Amino acid sequence: MKLKVILAVVLVILIFGALAGVKTMQIKTMIKIGSTMVPPPDTVTTAIAQPEHWPEELPAIGSIGAVQGVTVTTEIGGMVKEIAFKSGSTVAAGDLLVRLDTSSEEAQLRSLEAQADLAAINLERSRKLRADSTISQSELDTAEFALKQNQANVDNLKAIIAKKTIRAPFAGRLGIRQVNLGQYLDSGKPIVSLQSLTPVYVNFSLPQQELARLATGLTVAVTTDTYPGRTFDGTLTTINPDLDENTRSVTLQATLTNADEALRPGMFARVAVDLPVQDDVLVIPVTAVLSAPYGDTVYVVEAGTNAAAGLVVRAQLIRTGRVRGDYISVEAGLKPGEKVVSTGLFKMHPGGRVVEDNTLTPSTSQTPQPNNS
Repeated sequence: MKLKVILAVVLVILIFGALAGVKTMQIKTMIKIGSTMVPPPDTVTTAIAQPEHWPEELPAIGSIGAVQGVTVTTEIGGMVKEIAFKSGSTVAAGDLLVRLDTSSEEAQLRSLEAQADLAAINLERSRKLRADSTISQSELDTAEFALKQNQANVDNLKAIIAKKTIRAPFAGRLGIRQVNLGQYLDSGKPIVSLQSLTPVYVNFSLPQQELARLATGLTVAVTTDTYPGRTFDGTLTTINPDLDENTRSVTLQATLTNADEALRPGMFARVAVDLPVQDDVLVIPVTAVLSAPYGDTVYVVEAGTNAAAGLVVRAQLIRTGRVRGDYISVEAGLKPGEKVVSTGLFKMHPGGRVVEDNTLTPSTSQTPQPNNS
């Protein structure tokens, strides 16, 4: 009985041993096959680091302002008798905007004009009487004074009537009407905003260290979030003679033609002053840079250690500089002519194999103009 048990145990041990040996051989075979397997290469687009000449720029933040802009008000109070404009319309200098009621002033004017006419007749009569020595010189002087006083009263009332006729002080675009027909306007009451939009100013500041490099006539490029991808060109026209004592910055003003009136006073704007000098820079597409807290990285494409490896990538830390459109300058870490991966960065790893396919490379430009859709 004991012999049978022993033989059964030995048989079980032999079976388990045989199974363990088979599994061990299978695992070793799989490890060997896995160590010889190479993942397929990733398809990427590439770009070559190229030296270029970029104009040096002084960036700043500014605000759009009107060359001429006012809120039209009334100098003298009165009842609105006529409104001769529509909100948002364009007006020329001198166009009628609002006419206040002047009926009482016009009645007074007729009375004062009659008094002035009588004073003129009395003066003429006094001059003839004085020529005959019938009246004294003082009486003639009194007649002359009376005429001048009456003429002054007439002129004063005409000026009041004229001030109750509000006209556009300059050409521009009107805002929203703030008065109604029949409304009584107090002195200084706003009527409508009037802004001259062609041309416009952009006001901005730069540190005092840049003052020596600035001069009127320099080209200025302006961009705003309102029109993504669009650049407005202008000219630096004014450099403030004094500096801000708190910030030690100089205030500048550039003029933009704004022919289509796209820019409006009060808009936030980014400003770049183009200096006459140019920098030698090494540029690559912005899409080729992988940003991280420890620095910026690119993947350089180079030949593998053997012919079978093909092309492989090498991670390279770089120091970047200015951005111009779809390109960024590289200040350190790359050499001219080196090829970098421009798309597909997130699937890259150092030493990974790649295959170039630039047939679908996205277009790049230093002055991109995306279509509105």
